[in-house]
Amino acid sequence: MIYELFYPLKFHYSSLSWLNVLRYIPFRTIMATITAMILTFVLAPWFIRELRRKQIGQVVRKEGPETHKVKAGTPTMGGALILLSLLLPTALWADLRNPFVLATTAVTAGYGVIGYLDDYLKIKRKNTGGLPGRYKLIGQVLIGGSAISYTFLFTSKLPADWAEIKTRLALPFAAFSKHSIDLPVWFYVPFAVFVVVAWSNAVNLTDGLDGLAIGPVMINAGTYLIWAYVAGATIANFSLANYLDIPKIASAGELSVYCGSVIGAGIGFLWYNTYPAQVFMGDVGSLALGGGLGMLAIFTKNELLSVLLGGVFFVETISVIAQVTSFKLTGKRVFLMAPIHHHYEKKGWAEPKIIVRFWIISILLALVSLASMKLR
Repeated sequence: MIYELFYPLKFHYSSLSWLNVLRYIPFRTIMATITAMILTFVLAPWFIRELRRKQIGQVVRKEGPETHKVKAGTPTMGGALILLSLLLPTALWADLRNPFVLATTAVTAGYGVIGYLDDYLKIKRKNTGGLPGRYKLIGQVLIGGSAISYTFLFTSKLPADWAEIKTRLALPFAAFSKHSIDLPVWFYVPFAVFVVVAWSNAVNLTDGLDGLAIGPVMINAGTYLIWAYVAGATIANFSLANYLDIPKIASAGELSVYCGSVIGAGIGFLWYNTYPAQVFMGDVGSLALGGGLGMLAIFTKNELLSVLLGGVFFVETISVIAQVTSFKLTGKRVFLMAPIHHHYEKKGWAEPKIIVRFWIISILLALVSLASMKLR
């Protein structure tokens, strides 16, 4: 919005030539990050007080770890604050005509609504049931499917460079121009929707300890920020994407602003969500942020690499699938409790130790993912 409103003024008033700085994605990304951070810091104390006043508190699973019983009643649905502090700076500093920004923010907001309904029903019913899984899944598929369909089917309204590669699947650690797989649209679109829905639910499953989910979310967003910028950057007629042989998508660079907003909102939220948490994210935050990460994976052509980058989320999800499958087939459990972070709690690990170690793993995976740009 700021870009669209103020940048054209430099052409009409010589005294406003300094507005040229709005052309640069790094500047607007930094400003979006700062704006998101300030918004969260300023609004969080009031927001937490309102949650307490309205008795919007966490409902703890009866079968959960004993150490979690003390968390009952802690204000939840803090993800609503994250969404406000994420979407507003994105709207202010990004180019809203960019189809990738529009689709990603639409999915983030839409999944936030689904998460809100889930949290609301949990609080109202005083149990962890929430929105039935089938309705949640239907909503995720419809919202994700609509956004993906727009960016894959309406090619006449989309950038030409995206239209050329939109259904090509990049292979991690392989040159995109030589080793990508071209998939038919009828297969790729459902696959892309699956990626978005899967990452939304993966982040949701990870959000079980104070600050556990928001740390890797910011680390993933920071990695996608770099990737999106490199994918679209041309410096002195030199294309970084062509040099590195990664997908070249000029318009994808604008997603850096969205990623910066995620990081800024995440830092502000973590100030209050760090152990012992004063507020929890809730499904309104985890489903939305996970959906946003899924969209970033699609638009930067990192669908497969996202499994490595989001390894913490992936392992959390696999632990649940393995636990449920093993119990149904054999009557035995693979882990003491799933998701896997609860397994380590049952083994006696302190909650902060689990959180920090998962963050460290996430940082390592992000570095390896970034290294794949050159290791081809």
